[in-house]
Amino acid sequence: MKTESIIFDLDGTLWDSSENVAASWEETVRMQNNPLLRSVHITQSDIQGVMGMTMDAIAAKLFPMLSLSKQTELMDICTEQENDFLAEHGGKLYDGLEETLKALSADHRLFIVSNCQTGYIEAFFEYCGFERYFTDYLCWGETGKKKSETIRLLMKRRKITQAVYVGDTAGDCTAAYEAGIPFIHAAYGFGKDIPEDKTAAVIKSISELCGIFG
Repeated sequence: MKTESIIFDLDGTLWDSSENVAASWEETVRMQNNPLLRSVHITQSDIQGVMGMTMDAIAAKLFPMLSLSKQTELMDICTEQENDFLAEHGGKLYDGLEETLKALSADHRLFIVSNCQTGYIEAFFEYCGFERYFTDYLCWGETGKKKSETIRLLMKRRKITQAVYVGDTAGDCTAAYEAGIPFIHAAYGFGKDIPEDKTAAVIKSISELCGIFG
């Protein structure tokens, strides 16, 4: 497969931060001292179940007992604390990640597009130090738009004419399809029920990308 640029999803594609995100959010929820939240406990499974969703959709799913304004307020607190926590404690980097990024960046421009909040990608970079392999990144927190539109905005900003999107969920697949670029399914991530007819390739580890683009 030939392409000039490779755009990556983050969660479930480059790392798994679900355990530490859950720990951070659970602590934040407990600190609110809100009677409506007494029965809410954030687990790693909960976080894995919402990976890839936009922040407003996550808030609606995890905190349906709160009003929209209170959901937004709590999410702002959770994500701010999360960014600080992950910058220090990080997540699980997938095996072979740095070697793969180093190899691919020699002949391609690398990017990240995620449905995360502002500051999350920066926390990833602060923890692992891999920013040097990427040309640019963009997220939902900056655009407020669905992933396909965020991909298109990044492509326009960086004058990308040929790209693929690497992600792990059905939402990632749909975003790539809507953005008009091929999708590579990271099958080691969180996603299920990925439409095969919209998938250009399937990888079982991040390092397999070197074989596709080598």
